[in-house]
Amino acid sequence: SDVTFVVGREQRRVFAHRCVLACRCQAFRGMLCQAPAGTDGPADSDTPQGPFVLGNVQPEVFLAVIEFLYTNSVTLNSHIALEVLTSSVEYGLQDLCKLCVKFIKDTLSVEQVCEALQAAVTYGQADLQQHCLAFIEGCTAAVVQTRGFHELSDAVLARVLRSDRLTVDEPDLVQAVREWAHVSSAVLERPVPEVASLPVRELRLPLLAPSELVTLESQNQRDLLIPVESIAAAWRAHALRKGSGVPSRLCRPRRGTRPRDHHRLLDPNAK
Repeated sequence: SDVTFVVGREQRRVFAHRCVLACRCQAFRGMLCQAPAGTDGPADSDTPQGPFVLGNVQPEVFLAVIEFLYTNSVTLNSHIALEVLTSSVEYGLQDLCKLCVKFIKDTLSVEQVCEALQAAVTYGQADLQQHCLAFIEGCTAAVVQTRGFHELSDAVLARVLRSDRLTVDEPDLVQAVREWAHVSSAVLERPVPEVASLPVRELRLPLLAPSELVTLESQNQRDLLIPVESIAAAWRAHALRKGSGVPSRLCRPRRGTRPRDHHRLLDPNAK
C-alpha cells in the first residue's frame, strides 16, 4: 500500500493503493493529488501520501466504501447501511448508492424506516422515499412509537402527514405529533408551537368528534401545540355541519380513521 487513512474515533489505520482509489473515485483523486500534510513535496512525488485523518466516519463504514472501490460490490448490514449511503453521496459513488438503496429497501424495519425516509429526502432518493412512505402507511401505529419518528425533521413529518393512507386514527396521530413536538422542542431549544408549525397544518382536526375536540382543547392549553384558529375551524365544521372554509384535504378520512357520524357531512359530494 502507498496511502494510509486514520479513521474514526478509534483512529483505526486503513491501508490502500492510491492508484485504485484515484481511478475509481474523483473525490479520492482530488484528495490524493494534494501534497502530504506537513511536507513540501510536489503533489506528484513518489513519496507515499498521508496519513489522511477521517475522524467523522466509522471504520466499518469507510471499509465498506474501500471494499466497493476494489471489488464493485459491498457487504452491508442494518447498522451501517444508512451511513454507507451517506458516504456514497459524499464521494459521488452512484453505483454504491444504488446498492445501499436496494439493501435498505430489502431490510426495512419499523425501527429504521423513519431514519431511512429522512436520509432518502436529504439525498434526493425519490424511489427510496416512496418505498419508506408506503412502509409507514402499512404500519403507522407502530412507527409513530419509534425513536426514529421523534427524530424526523418538521418538513419530512409534514410530508408523512399529508398521506391519506396512514393506518392510524386521527386522535392517536395528534398525540404522536404532540410527543414529536416536545422532543423537537427540547432538542432544538425552541417553543413547541414554533417547531410544530409545519406538521400541525396537516392534522385533520375536523375528523374529530366534539368530545375529542374538547379533550384536545384541554391538552392544548398546556403547550399551545395547535393554533386556536385551527381548532376553531374544526368547531365551525361541526356547527355548520359541513367542511366549508376548511381545506378539503383536512376533511378526508385516512385509511386508518375510525368512522364517526359527522364524517358524511364533511364530504362535499354528500347529499
